[in-house]
Amino acid sequence: MKKLAFISVSIWLLLAVEFSAIAQDKQYSVAVVGFYNLENLFDTINQPDVNDEEFTPNGANLYTPVVYKDKLGKLEQVLSDIGTDFTPDGLSVFGVAEIENESVLKDLANQPKLKPRNYQIVHYNSPDFRGIDVALMYNPKYLKVIYSQSLNVPLKGSDGEPRPTRDVLYVYGMYNGEPMHFFVNHWPSRRGGEEASAPGRALAAQVAKTCIDSIMKDNPNAKVILMGDLNDDPVSPSVAKVLKSSGEKEKIKQSELYNPWVSYYKEGIGTLAYNDAWNLFDQIIVSEAFLSKSQTGFFLHKALIYKKEFMIQDSGRYKGYPKRTYDFSVYLGGYSDHFPTYLVLLKAK
Repeated sequence: MKKLAFISVSIWLLLAVEFSAIAQDKQYSVAVVGFYNLENLFDTINQPDVNDEEFTPNGANLYTPVVYKDKLGKLEQVLSDIGTDFTPDGLSVFGVAEIENESVLKDLANQPKLKPRNYQIVHYNSPDFRGIDVALMYNPKYLKVIYSQSLNVPLKGSDGEPRPTRDVLYVYGMYNGEPMHFFVNHWPSRRGGEEASAPGRALAAQVAKTCIDSIMKDNPNAKVILMGDLNDDPVSPSVAKVLKSSGEKEKIKQSELYNPWVSYYKEGIGTLAYNDAWNLFDQIIVSEAFLSKSQTGFFLHKALIYKKEFMIQDSGRYKGYPKRTYDFSVYLGGYSDHFPTYLVLLKAK
């Protein structure tokens, strides 16, 4: 793990200058794809088949409709702003984790700043023992969904018994006219220790990689975007070895995966903090087909972490961390214990 560090203002200015130079040189269409762990976005209703008692008005968190409304407003503030410095449309497509059901995403999509974008939802109920799922939200102006599937991760506990976890969500569609494949992940946590829990994340990675390999076998130039809270860093075995992803762009071969977050991690920059050190679990990884700038489709321009001052805890034991919703059962009124990540894609007009 890497010590706490932040992107300086000078880097952001450099990105803006670089983008302006490219835009002046040639005309581009711009699109933004993101991922955000929403940190326990539950409704307030006690569902009989879901472990959600703490997120109810009478539960340990005193999770009332007022708290739920405030949580939605905080997430709206972040999601409505991501990428708008590149395009007024903001996020065209984004994956989410730690959501209870489709209903909470509908409530989120109907928030005033998000409703004009008409976000649609791809969601399946996962067997996760905590009752949380992943989903994909998309602006139909950009994406037309053709097919989706929930890929089961057959995780087992130390006793050999099934231990339900989040499925991997696969979505295929036409993104601004070109075929594109999306995988949304929330791999098993590090509960019980990083090393002891690593096989579970390797298993989830293999579920996604098997499907990606099948896609690449049919079309080595397929455009694939894998995103999620991987509960592992860009250099962890599940990401680097099982997914066979690399941060060395010049060495990526056809059908292989490029991970733009390796350099961030090596510089000590992350998306969540634990014991005063950063991890970069929230990654968006792309196939080689996104790397060439001399193509008719979208290519990768930048990978960025959305991190504003208002999203950072300014006091207490979590000072400097992402401003979370709760400190145990004390409501902090934050956003999430993760920072969102996003990609800026360009396409020559």
